[in-house]
Amino acid sequence: MTDIPVDLDKHRGMAAQKATDLRRALAEVESQVRDLREREAELENRMLTVPAVSWPEAAVKARHLLNLYAASLPVEDTRHRALVAALFDDFVRLSGEA
Repeated sequence: MTDIPVDLDKHRGMAAQKATDLRRALAEVESQVRDLREREAELENRMLTVPAVSWPEAAVKARHLLNLYAASLPVEDTRHRALVAALFDDFVRLSGEA
């Protein structure tokens, strides 16, 4: 008996190794997506519970909602996509960020 761990991946065929690598990569991505969703939920809870104290803070909330709306639009809905883009341009122009 030895205390040295055995690398089982070396004893598998190439297809099995690739399948294992894909499963590991998918698990990592799914973990990152879960973390991102949790952070987004925390942000939205803060936005919901803490009132904006200025127009720029209200615009941050509006931008988030507009991004969610725009993400749900079908690709062929160019009119509403253009409207959202124009509103983002207005936010930049009116806030002096340009």
